[in-house]
Amino acid sequence: MRLGIVYKEFVKQIEGTAETSSSTIVIDQIVYDTRKIVSADNSAFFALEGEFRDGHDFIENAYKKGIRLFVVSRKIDQINFPKAHFIHVANSLNALQKLASFHRSQFSYPVVAITGSAGKTTVKEWLYHLLSPSLRVVRSPKSYNSQLGVALSLLELHADCDLALIEVGISKPGEMQRLKEIVKPTIGVLTSFGRAHEENFKSTEDHLQEKLELFTHTQKTFFPNSILLDANQLKAIHGVAIKPEAFKKELALVPFQDQVGQTNALLAIALAKLFLEDSKHLKNTIPTLPQLALRMETFEGINGNMIINDTYNLDLDALTHSLEYQMRVAGERNRVVIIGLDEDNYFRKKEVENVVKGFAPDQVVIIKNNENIKQRFENSVILIKGTRKADMQRFARQFRLKNHKTFVEIDLSAVRHNMTVFKQQMAPKTKLLAMVKAQSYGSGVEKMAAFLEQQGVNYLGVAYADEGVELRKQGIKLPILVMNAEEDGFEDCINYELEPAIYSLQQLDQFIKELIFQGQIDYPVHLKLDTGMKRLGFELSDIPRVCEIIKSQPEIKIKSVYSHLADADNRRDKRFTQHQIQKFNQATHVLNQQLNYHFDRHIQNSEGIANYPDAQFEMVRLGIGMYGISSNPMVQLKLQPVMKWFSSISQVKTLAKGESVGYNRTFIAEKEMKIAIVPVGYADGFRRSLGNGKGGVVIHSTFCPTVGRVCMDMIMVDVTKLHAKEGDKVEIIGTKQTIQKFADAMNTIPYEVMTSISKRVHRVYLED
Repeated sequence: MRLGIVYKEFVKQIEGTAETSSSTIVIDQIVYDTRKIVSADNSAFFALEGEFRDGHDFIENAYKKGIRLFVVSRKIDQINFPKAHFIHVANSLNALQKLASFHRSQFSYPVVAITGSAGKTTVKEWLYHLLSPSLRVVRSPKSYNSQLGVALSLLELHADCDLALIEVGISKPGEMQRLKEIVKPTIGVLTSFGRAHEENFKSTEDHLQEKLELFTHTQKTFFPNSILLDANQLKAIHGVAIKPEAFKKELALVPFQDQVGQTNALLAIALAKLFLEDSKHLKNTIPTLPQLALRMETFEGINGNMIINDTYNLDLDALTHSLEYQMRVAGERNRVVIIGLDEDNYFRKKEVENVVKGFAPDQVVIIKNNENIKQRFENSVILIKGTRKADMQRFARQFRLKNHKTFVEIDLSAVRHNMTVFKQQMAPKTKLLAMVKAQSYGSGVEKMAAFLEQQGVNYLGVAYADEGVELRKQGIKLPILVMNAEEDGFEDCINYELEPAIYSLQQLDQFIKELIFQGQIDYPVHLKLDTGMKRLGFELSDIPRVCEIIKSQPEIKIKSVYSHLADADNRRDKRFTQHQIQKFNQATHVLNQQLNYHFDRHIQNSEGIANYPDAQFEMVRLGIGMYGISSNPMVQLKLQPVMKWFSSISQVKTLAKGESVGYNRTFIAEKEMKIAIVPVGYADGFRRSLGNGKGGVVIHSTFCPTVGRVCMDMIMVDVTKLHAKEGDKVEIIGTKQTIQKFADAMNTIPYEVMTSISKRVHRVYLED
């Protein structure tokens, strides 16, 4: 990004109010996240107000990093920032969009706007692949398609370019009109139309019309002929339906023969032919369309390293995005960048080094033609990138901690989306405590806690002190509530600044004694009340005695008072939950009268947030809802699945009639059949009760039931009807077999499924 806009023009275009109009500042860069600040020179910081974070809270941090120009929508005490310039606007995001619109208007080359329910990023990236290097193309980074992402993408436009590819996404009514005004697309692409975000629109027709709004002033709009538009819609967008039969020769060259891949390739090819005259170039590049890693993949590596595997291409925009991501997740850990260049691209070594140098990693390794890496790395965050021919996937596999074919994918972008769904049901000032107990529901507590801290949650909740200790050792700074604080863990609580839940008079007395021994005063604790769950917690009759102790002991201070709803998912009969809320109100009212300071109150879990919006108090606790699971069908419709579980076939065998399978010969083949052996068993969390057809997996989109008993480390499944072979992907939990279906087969709930997946199963984290 190099805007080159003078201060006076900058203020004018964002419609801001400034204390001075005579500054000689030239603005080249826009920043909104202090974790991404590489150079503060000629940069303007936009204080954006998001679902979980308010950019105004990070002005001090940005100032310390050298930022001197701020766009704000709140009054700021400028005495703390003597060298800063503040420009006041009504809404920081709107101001940023106005700037993007102005910047877009400076360029006359075509802008292609790509939207749709799915496939936007794939079509954009494949089109970029087909057009380069014949044309100089600027495009949206990764999947930057939100109200913020589109603005940032447009600000990347520059004069040394022939074409722009801008990805556009919406989630609710009214958004597309705003985006259309700032993108001003020349050519449109509608990739698909499905049910994503449909719940936010009055009807399917309204949803489709909102997407088509983007294209009302385009010269042409391309879409697959599987999308049915009426004559008026076609006329309004200058629609061109793309038919597969018109591109038979080109589609035959596409390396992906699945229907989705063919449709995405069809659109990319049709657009490429619009802009390219050289058919020979397309003939050579279509077979090289890459398998896209549309999300950053991170996993635990050997020697205490964290590996960021982003190896599908090495254009400089993608490299910059990856380096920003590495800097954001690394925290205080060393950053190592490993880049692979093949023979044909080694001449780019200098320009790659210049980009990397700007992010000041601790170590940079550039390898040529698959040479081996001799260096040893420890406790570092390692970014691995490279050209496709350099085969950097091989290096990524070498750094993986475990080579177990069975692995769990955790989609952090889905976690962020789900948190936003619940946040939208909360009052603006309600705090959010994110539960990360039981290894964060099986997703990996250290990685998940670090991610949640980045998202701006207010509190973390763990079950036991040792879980909190591990988080502190990993550098987590957020307040941590320990819900089952035991006497043996009191010392750790104090040493690692963990805040225990106090639920009995005996426990309260023991913790006060430990505080006295360690010379602590005003130590934050949380009172747990039993309002009907009949687990841990003070009874209401205990409140007077609790108040006496608290007022007489300066060692402790109540940070919050909470209880737990026992029946929050019961939407048919709300009487018990309402009774619990009433009792909680009564108890906290007494505590409030007795104590002369403020404390937070919280009783809602994920189901409570969804079903009892009037009982949020000062804080709520979000747990299983973060992972895309809710018993409320309207909420469930908005959530995205977070956890997927995969493996691969180890071997395929043919059984003759009468042959048996597995321990105790509980399955006998009634006819000749094929079975596949999959390396997952009850030691991994695939419960033994799922044997003999009670459970199964999905291979080639087909459900394959188990045959024989589930072993400790493997299962056997029926693949008679499939062309299955060794190495084929196996879905245990995913889009075809959801976690709810898998839990139903186990006669349990998704909670137990998630927390039962063994730690030996490798976790891979994905994030946009």
